[in-house]
Amino acid sequence: MTGRRKYDDGCAVAHGLDLLGERWALLIVRELLLGPKRFTDLRAGLPGASADMLTQRLRELSESGIVERRKLPPPAASWVYELTGWGAELEPLILELGRWSSRSPALRTDAPIGPDSLVLSLKTLFDARAARGFHASIALHLGEHRFRVRIADGHLEAVRGECDRPDATLDTDPGTLSAALWDGQEHAFDDPDGVVSRFLTLFPLPEPAGITRESPAPRPGGAAG
Repeated sequence: MTGRRKYDDGCAVAHGLDLLGERWALLIVRELLLGPKRFTDLRAGLPGASADMLTQRLRELSESGIVERRKLPPPAASWVYELTGWGAELEPLILELGRWSSRSPALRTDAPIGPDSLVLSLKTLFDARAARGFHASIALHLGEHRFRVRIADGHLEAVRGECDRPDATLDTDPGTLSAALWDGQEHAFDDPDGVVSRFLTLFPLPEPAGITRESPAPRPGGAAG
């Protein structure tokens, strides 16, 4: 990690920013929380990051022990990046950051959102009390991306992959699902048993933070205007 600007501070928070504070680093971790990804899949999830930038950040995260690279067994036999056990411990931090920032009055719920980001938003905003008594396995298809979501006993599990014998299949795209969840837009999903309708009620946005904006300081001499 030579050449990087560091805080050189004994505080653990400062050291954490040395590890993750570079542009795109924390978003790479976000993209890997639900499972391994190929380099091309990471680029698709982070379209604003150049290939060189992504390569550099992955190298730094690997040197820090947060990310590792391995080859999948045949028939896939492709190289993927994944979080180490220590790197995976960042999930609560990232979910809590998402929960905190979702209270920002400036949050744009109409802005584009990627498949992994959307699924992590479900984990972030899941209302366990509203889910009491609800048990379901849902195959979530967001374009070509496949996730399995299981809700039981007030807990939610969401991971990348196919879902065997789901109670419902939600086949849509991130923008449509996001609008149905948080923008009050109704969409006709295939939902013969009402599983999807109940599912959509379990992820409310929190109340925006009450932000008080201070008035400008008086000018010298007591003039305020």
